[in-house]
Amino acid sequence: MNFQQLRSVREAIRQGFNLTTASEVLHTSQPGVSRQIRELEDELGVEIFVRAGKRLTGLTAPGETMLPIIERLLHDAENLRRAGEDFAAQQRGTLTIAATHSQARYALPPAVRDFSADYPDVALRMHQGSPRQVAAMLLSGEADIGVATEALAGYPELAALPCYQWTHSVIVPPGHALIEDAARGAPLTIARLARFPIITYEPGYTGRSHIDEAFARERIRASIVLEAMDTDVIKTYVELGMGVGIIAAIAYDEQRDTQLRAIDARHLFAVNMTRLAIRRGTFLRSYVYDFIRIFAPPLTRAVVEEALAQSA
Repeated sequence: MNFQQLRSVREAIRQGFNLTTASEVLHTSQPGVSRQIRELEDELGVEIFVRAGKRLTGLTAPGETMLPIIERLLHDAENLRRAGEDFAAQQRGTLTIAATHSQARYALPPAVRDFSADYPDVALRMHQGSPRQVAAMLLSGEADIGVATEALAGYPELAALPCYQWTHSVIVPPGHALIEDAARGAPLTIARLARFPIITYEPGYTGRSHIDEAFARERIRASIVLEAMDTDVIKTYVELGMGVGIIAAIAYDEQRDTQLRAIDARHLFAVNMTRLAIRRGTFLRSYVYDFIRIFAPPLTRAVVEEALAQSA
C-alpha cells in the first residue's frame, strides 16, 4: 500500500469516477490511475469501486467504509509534510486563504499587508467563493484558513472562531429621498426601505439572512430587483439609480464612494459575526498562527490550538 494508490482512489471519487480527469489532476496517465486502484484493491482483498465494464460508476459498501480512512491517512500525510517544512524553513512557504468577496476586498487587506511585511518569503494565495465554497476548500485541504460571515459554523469538521462583529448600511445616491428623510430627523425603518427597489447580496452571502429576517419580522415584502455576491456590483447599480443598496457597513468608504451616501442601518438588521475557520486535525505552520493573530488579535495561538483540540 502506498500514498499514490490512496491519492488515485480519492481523486477518482472527487472527479465523479472519471479516471481521465483524475489522471490529469494527478499528472499521470489514465492506465496508471487504473492500475494503482486495482493494486490497492488486490492488496485489500475487496473491490472499492462498482464497475460497468471498464468504467467506474460508484463506491461499493467496503469502498464507502474505507473512504474516510483514506481521507484521514492522506490528511495526516499532509500534516507530516507540513510539520517537516515548518522546522526546515520557519520563514518560507505558502499560505492559502479562502474568503468571500466582502472579506477579501474589505476586511483582509490590512492583515495581508502587515503579514507580507513580516514574512516576505511566504507566498499568499487568495481564493474567493461563497461561504459554502469556502468551507469546501477547507474540507478538501485546498485552503489553510477560511474567512466568511455565514455557513462556517455549521460544519462540525471545522473549528470556526469568531473574529469581529459588523452591521449593515443602506447606500443611496446623493439627494435621495431617504437622505432627505434623515435630514428631517425621520428614522430609517423597514417600511420606509420597502418603498424603494432594493439591491443587496445573494442568499447565503454577507448577512443576507438577517436582512430577510428583518423584513419578515415586520411582515413586509422587500422588492429586491438585483442580488449580487460582490459589494462593488451592488454599488454600481445603486449609482445607476436602479434601487437602494443594503451592504456591509465596512464596505462603504466615504472617500472612494463619492457618488453614494450611507445611512446607518444597525438598528434594523441583526449584528453579523465574521468567523475564521480551520479544518480540525490540520497541522498549522507557525506563520499561519501569526497571520490569524494579525487579522484577529484575540485569536492567539493558544486560543486557536484550544479550539482545534475540542471535539466537534
